Amino acid sequence: MVLVLLKAFEILELIAQAKGQPLTLTEISSILNLKQPTVSNIINTLISKGYVEHVGKKKGYKLGPSSFRLTNEVNYEQELIAASRSTMADLTQNLNETCLIGVLRNQKRILLHSVHSDRDIQVQLKTERPVYESASGRILFAYLSEGERKSFLQQNGLPDASIWKEASTLEGLNDAISKIKEEAFVATYLQERGVKGFAVPIFKNNKVIAGLSIFLPEYRCNKSKEIEIKKSLKIASIKIEQNL
Repeated sequence: MVLVLLKAFEILELIAQAKGQPLTLTEISSILNLKQPTVSNIINTLISKGYVEHVGKKKGYKLGPSSFRLTNEVNYEQELIAASRSTMADLTQNLNETCLIGVLRNQKRILLHSVHSDRDIQVQLKTERPVYESASGRILFAYLSEGERKSFLQQNGLPDASIWKEASTLEGLNDAISKIKEEAFVATYLQERGVKGFAVPIFKNNKVIAGLSIFLPEYRCNKSKEIEIKKSLKIASIKIEQNL
């Protein structure tokens, strides 16, 4: 028997039994009678794979999206998904482009829900994307608190110029963040992939909890289409916020 695997499963089972209530490192160690360094090492590995997520420095840990994907359950962030589902379906129907809603978890943009268009050519969806590379990731990053953003930058550094040129310096990043927050909108263009993305924030209780995004191949995106997408995203975000 591989003891570290057994301990990992015990930790996951304990966190699952809490039914969404975060458990602290001290609580997990005490209940399972395990040393805190051991629990910390295992949890950090589970976090890196998305099976556990850290809910603030003092609140503790709860199950992450990868745990729910194992059983194809949709109850992860279910309130947000329920509030978004019909509006996202209408958004995709009106624009005939794929839309998604994502959240920031464990230094990644995590896909919660998506609605695909019926186009023959579509942009490939990934459950996890680096924050700087996606429109929804950038919108979520821009609305982090100053402390959260500082912590993120310490772990991930500034964006590479090939990904987000105008934000590849600290001054440029701060200017880009100010612009995103002023417009409550972000547009991205990944030249090597030929993909354009657009995103707006979703607010709840004056805090951004998700990013709503449309993305499509560059050749389908002229100026009038961009204007239509921006307007449609903002209308959709308001509807979702009203449903929350």
